[in-house]
Amino acid sequence: MANEAIDELSINTIRTLAMDAVQKANSGHPGTPMGAAAMAYTIWSRFLRHNPANSQWPNRDRFVLSPGHASMLLYGLLHLTGYDLTLDDLKQFRQWGSKTPGHPEYGHTSGVELTTGPLGAGFAAGVGMAIAERFLAEHFNRPGHDIVDHYVYGIVSDGDLMEGVASEAASLAGTLGLGKLIYLYDDNEISIEGSTDIAFSEQVDMRFQAYGWHVEHVANGNDVESIAGAIANAKNEIRRPSLIIVATTIGFGSPSLHGTAEAHGAPLGEEEIKNTKRALGWPEEPPFHVPAEVSNHLREGSLERGRQWEAEWNDALAAYEKAHPKDAGIWHTASSGQLPAKWDAAVPTFGADDGPMATRVASGKVLNGLIEGLPTLLGGSADLAPSTNTYLLGHGDIGIDEWCSHNMHFGVREHAMGNIVNGMALHGGVLPYGATFLIFSDYMRPSLRLAALQRAHAVFIFTHDSIGLGEDGPTHQPIEHLASLRAIPGLTVFRPADANETAACWRLAVERESPSVMALTRQALPILDADIVNAGVPRGAYVVADVDVGPPDVILIATGSEVSLALEARELLLGQRIRARVVSMPSWEVFEEQPQDYRDEVLPPSLRHRVTIEAASPMGWWRYAGSDGDVVGLDHFGASAPAAELFKQFGLTPQDVAR
Repeated sequence: MANEAIDELSINTIRTLAMDAVQKANSGHPGTPMGAAAMAYTIWSRFLRHNPANSQWPNRDRFVLSPGHASMLLYGLLHLTGYDLTLDDLKQFRQWGSKTPGHPEYGHTSGVELTTGPLGAGFAAGVGMAIAERFLAEHFNRPGHDIVDHYVYGIVSDGDLMEGVASEAASLAGTLGLGKLIYLYDDNEISIEGSTDIAFSEQVDMRFQAYGWHVEHVANGNDVESIAGAIANAKNEIRRPSLIIVATTIGFGSPSLHGTAEAHGAPLGEEEIKNTKRALGWPEEPPFHVPAEVSNHLREGSLERGRQWEAEWNDALAAYEKAHPKDAGIWHTASSGQLPAKWDAAVPTFGADDGPMATRVASGKVLNGLIEGLPTLLGGSADLAPSTNTYLLGHGDIGIDEWCSHNMHFGVREHAMGNIVNGMALHGGVLPYGATFLIFSDYMRPSLRLAALQRAHAVFIFTHDSIGLGEDGPTHQPIEHLASLRAIPGLTVFRPADANETAACWRLAVERESPSVMALTRQALPILDADIVNAGVPRGAYVVADVDVGPPDVILIATGSEVSLALEARELLLGQRIRARVVSMPSWEVFEEQPQDYRDEVLPPSLRHRVTIEAASPMGWWRYAGSDGDVVGLDHFGASAPAAELFKQFGLTPQDVAR
């Protein structure tokens, strides 16, 4: 079959699979898969280097479908090119327990590189993947030995480009000159409410050129050769990311609904599907029809090329191992997600003479110890490194021509930073972190939720974690944020009480292989005994001070800076002949993972006199205080004043707790 004929047959297979799956589910979005089928087919059949038999091959190209609502476009391609996704799986689109959920989910469906759905998030995560590729290439490739050399391709939509997170990420991508990032923009001029002109009239090409991107135009979204030519031009542009603006028609082929908002987010209907198949020259029955020629062309071709590409890479890797055995050892450890031997050997232990010390300062010292044992640790802050203490001393600044470094400068772009960090983590081979003030976790909540949903191994550092930051006032003093973060399933929140707890929490964050938050103080705190801390922190909560004999009269439970407050209150209570146990609870999530007998040992059910103390919203704390206990917290915003005065005014002093 001639190339043009097999191209058209394959593209129409992608379209009709999407129509049939959405119709069978009576739910979904057929319009974008129908309109963008040709550009997706061109990427996957002519450019994407991947191996469907091994979806985790480290040097594969990554494909990002940022408009995740168009998931049937991706599922159709995964099935047709030989991934572990059967035709029966497509028939179970959007059904309970299927491999084809409504939006693509990383870790759920083979070949899905990241979870997409919230518009703009995939765009930003793809930037993170391109950053990880460039970082690893510069750190591991040697003359004649390129073991990291791949592209990030993606399809982005009008909705993606309207979202601010994509603008933030695009600006940084242009600044960094990510030449292996190539996005195709599905410019169909339709959104759910109608024509995009009602809300989106900007000159996208001029905007991206201003960001520093290479921009191409394709006038006909069904012209495979023009699309291929534009991608080839983009690959030749090695110092700039590329946006290829492809004019498409949503719902292409549908006689009545093409080019309309009605084709966006609802089944076409049985009669319109019949008419569309007639218009495309397609048999009306059976549904989910895949011509043998298409299966042979895409499945067999992709599997054969994939095996060959990976075999060639394995040969190159073997040569690299012989020429650079030490680097190869580091590569294997990093790319497999394992931790090097003695990775935490340089993490400091703090003594009483080191304090008092803010936990943000301690975290900075820990980070600079971790980099000595974790050579692919990298990250930075949203223009706050001097305040978040996240700079890796002596390890350089990543920039357009400076990639053998470890310090990222995300700029004032918290939302993009979160998704970029996610993309770096999902790429693999690196342990990324991003930092800002805890108050600005509000800007990052969608990306934090996606991190948890995908179990992305990343660390989010949030300093200035309470009213203790003082004079900046309520706009910068977090109140509800810890409760909000703890509400996200799968996100581990650490709020350490001192420098040694900070080091211990960092160890857990590195080991857990899922996203973690470090909530850290601006104010200095006394140093706790390292042996007690190191034994207790891995359990999430532990007894930091107890009575000498018998059960205590009251249990004081605290986190972060309030642990030292609880310890002072304990001394006051002793003067009143009230014996108090103090429990430090740096992580609710880790504590809840412990066996019930340990949790009962720390918080005996029979001891009902409990007081929890945290300079934040009391939400959630009653689970530990119990019905007979009390919760000391803040149910109002802060104020502008020195930290000590704020704690006094808001009833967060040892004297207040002891009363």
